[in-house]
Amino acid sequence: MKVLIAVISDLATDMRVQKQASLLAEMGCEVTVLGRMRYKSLPCVLRGIEVFRIRVPFRKGPCMYFTFNFMLLIHLLVRRFDLCVSNDLDTLVPCYAVSRLFRKKLVYDAHEYFTGQHGLVEKRIRHRLWQAAERRTVPQVKHMITVSNSIAELYRSVYGANPVVIRNVAPSLAHLVPHDRSMHSVGEDELLVVYQGSGINEGRGAEELIDAMALVEGVRLLISGSGDIIRKIRQRALDSPAAGRIIFLPVMPWEEMMRYTLGCDAGLSLDADTCTNQRYSLPNKLFDYIAAGIPAIVSPLPEVSAVIRQYGCGVVLEELSPEAIAEALVRLRDDRSLLSALKEKSGRARIEMNWEKEKLKEQEFFRSVIETKYSK
Repeated sequence: MKVLIAVISDLATDMRVQKQASLLAEMGCEVTVLGRMRYKSLPCVLRGIEVFRIRVPFRKGPCMYFTFNFMLLIHLLVRRFDLCVSNDLDTLVPCYAVSRLFRKKLVYDAHEYFTGQHGLVEKRIRHRLWQAAERRTVPQVKHMITVSNSIAELYRSVYGANPVVIRNVAPSLAHLVPHDRSMHSVGEDELLVVYQGSGINEGRGAEELIDAMALVEGVRLLISGSGDIIRKIRQRALDSPAAGRIIFLPVMPWEEMMRYTLGCDAGLSLDADTCTNQRYSLPNKLFDYIAAGIPAIVSPLPEVSAVIRQYGCGVVLEELSPEAIAEALVRLRDDRSLLSALKEKSGRARIEMNWEKEKLKEQEFFRSVIETKYSK
């Protein structure tokens, strides 16, 4: 079976798409991934998988989305496939149209509740256009997956869809060697924490974290990733009294980034409750920290905090503020027995939440899709 996976994100850092493509290849499918070539994109090579990246002359905004979707439509029309996997709403319209035209199977993988994003809801015209696209396509999709129970329930209640939940859990890191903490000049009594993510944008808690660092001593922070406000965050860090303890890492392949995470004491996931999408999200970084066997300090969002409370593998903030973050950092810095206990519980959690187990669920989903006859 020929499978075409479409995604607008940077393939080099999108582990969900990489895992999905590799799984389908393991199942004997001939897989092609169509993504976007972004500014300074890292190389992306997936064994046994054709990777094609579309160059778009715009970095963001309506022109980028329109141009990418038009070029994606052309590629879909000329490439032969039996199954198309659309990742997120920003690829769904051309995937849906061409799949219907040629009577091919379609899977919609909703990485988020797209029309509930922070920054989109406030832009009324764009929001209405995306909502119109969602209303036209999602109710017609027969096969759908998404990232959390709450987002799945939203799609059920709003569109009558029935998504299967596949969480963004990470694969085993047993083969990776952690980077030496000494490269960051970490003192014996200091706490080393990491904040990672490919979407360091407004409302993700980065600004509050920088301000929290100015309220504590004996804590060093690694920031790994990029996003819309990364320059602003860099400048805020430079202006902070804690500037010497905040280290920015360049964008790098996921496994290399995880070597840094493995050497840390804790990780931070600080999304604010600014929109429906963030309220019900289960960020990749949370599962990356669990895979690394380190506790997570998280904002009080329902899905994220539920994981932490279920497994006891971190600290849930009472509120997202510099003072609350600083208090959690000091607590882990000063109470080494607590830190050790949380690390042990995180290690236990990764036995339950890992890609080696989760992929069985996705494998069963795709097997059922492949065996199902096409229907309108």
